[in-house]
Amino acid sequence: MPTTSDQTELIDAYQRHINYLRISITDRCNLRCLYCAPGRPIKKMPHESILRYEEILRLVKIGVRLGITKVRVTGGEPFVRKGCCDFLEKLTAIRGLSDISLTTNGVLLKRHLNRLHEIGIRRLNISLDTLKPDKYREITSVSAFDRVWESIHAAVEMGFSPVKINVVAMRGINDDELKELARLTFSYPFHVRFIEQMPFGEVCRENSNPLLAPDIKERIETIAPLSAVSRENNDGPARRYRFEGAPGEIGFITAVSQHFCSECNRLRLTADGRIRTCLLSDHTTDIKTALRSGASDEMLAGIFLAAVADKPRRHNLQNHSSSCLNKMISIGG
Repeated sequence: MPTTSDQTELIDAYQRHINYLRISITDRCNLRCLYCAPGRPIKKMPHESILRYEEILRLVKIGVRLGITKVRVTGGEPFVRKGCCDFLEKLTAIRGLSDISLTTNGVLLKRHLNRLHEIGIRRLNISLDTLKPDKYREITSVSAFDRVWESIHAAVEMGFSPVKINVVAMRGINDDELKELARLTFSYPFHVRFIEQMPFGEVCRENSNPLLAPDIKERIETIAPLSAVSRENNDGPARRYRFEGAPGEIGFITAVSQHFCSECNRLRLTADGRIRTCLLSDHTTDIKTALRSGASDEMLAGIFLAAVADKPRRHNLQNHSSSCLNKMISIGG
């Protein structure tokens, strides 16, 4: 079992400092989105395979000692797991974390907003790929547009900021709404982020002509010119823009057309206790077995360090290949 050496920071072979951990707390979700969980029924992880909250918190504390300062909690859908807010409260109490955020589909969000506000979480990413209720059902298989839309507005009214709306751009499905979605930023302080559809599972084989950011940006700029927004310390990979005078922002996440691998500073902890160093690769490092076998914190830190040492230089999408055959729902985004 690996142990720590002289290295005490998460720095990979390409001198990228890893300070961002995305945590999937469940593989369950109350939606079945076309790009995330398409096709046949999904085999769910057995409950005993999923990390307990106290196990996740222990790993986060070890990660913080190795340089993790930013955490994002994802799923599946995090709010379908019982006790999510109690876990988030304990997470916010970990010293050394400067940024804690949450990704959700928004269906169950409104009922939890007061609690989230009380425990100090302010940054939200909410998935919404259309402004049309009928199309929302087509994309997600659930009639829940109104609940999500109400949650978004309630979050803004309560002072959550930034409230980011994640839009997966899909040719022939929601590409007729890109300008309408972008126009939201004239009326609201939303950060509307257009995400290139990435190849996972069946999507690897079926999505041969994805809608890419240059095309999306060209369409949006028929509304008005976009001006670049300066990056901030806690920014993710989105390339940020704004219409003049608009309270909101536009962002593009360009994993396919213009990868950001050289700047990648993140790890993912899957719900079943594996460290994933690249979203678009199925290569993972098991940390749960050691965790449940009595490993010391030093030994677990060694597993983190070994995983980061093996982090690839980049993904292979430019070569039209990806070794990622899992569905997004099982990874956590």
